[in-house]
Amino acid sequence: MKVTTKRTRVFVEGEDLEAFILTYIPKLKEKSVLVVTSKIAALAEGRTAYPKDRERIIKAESTLAIRTKYTWLTIKDGTVMASAGVDESNAKGKLILLPKDSFKVAADLRKKLLKRYKIKSLGVILTDSRILPLRAGVVGVALGYAGFKGVRDYRGKKDMFGRVLQFSRTDVADSLATAAVLEMGEGDEQRPLAIIEDATITFVDRVQKNELYVDPAEDLYRPLFDALKKQA
Repeated sequence: MKVTTKRTRVFVEGEDLEAFILTYIPKLKEKSVLVVTSKIAALAEGRTAYPKDRERIIKAESTLAIRTKYTWLTIKDGTVMASAGVDESNAKGKLILLPKDSFKVAADLRKKLLKRYKIKSLGVILTDSRILPLRAGVVGVALGYAGFKGVRDYRGKKDMFGRVLQFSRTDVADSLATAAVLEMGEGDEQRPLAIIEDATITFVDRVQKNELYVDPAEDLYRPLFDALKKQA
């Protein structure tokens, strides 16, 4: 698998995202995956606010918000993240929220770019960063994606010794996002776009938006969430 990033100028709030992408990526090969940081997608939608409204916005953007030592631990769009994705970094004094519907943004971009690039198979991912429990540093997460299956399901299949797998699934979407975010960076790199080639994925025309979703009641970390809520 090959990941190539694109250094760009600073994206301006309210400008056309498709035109911006085409400026830096005029061509794409069949079966490529285009990775776009959610920050520029949000800026294209005008999803910004002022720092004085931070706490109110975080609560409004979340289905669960728990104040912790360093930040807010939140659930937004079925994903655990810090502060509902509301971010001040590289925001020029403002807050940048997440796109209103990252899956829709990815699907719309894919539809337009398939015609522009004149190809038949294309994946699109909108990325953000997240912190894993008890691990230092951030990894990438796919807030929304289009054009490929986000999960590789091994349940019912056998391992190399013939044992039937009961629970194993691979989170394809977030794995791709992490690989891209590693190269795109978190600081002043100015690399909001990336291209992934030769990934072992299944391209599809429609994705199941909830295929990565896990009911909080069934989640591995449920006891941790319950403990946090009691402390809140």
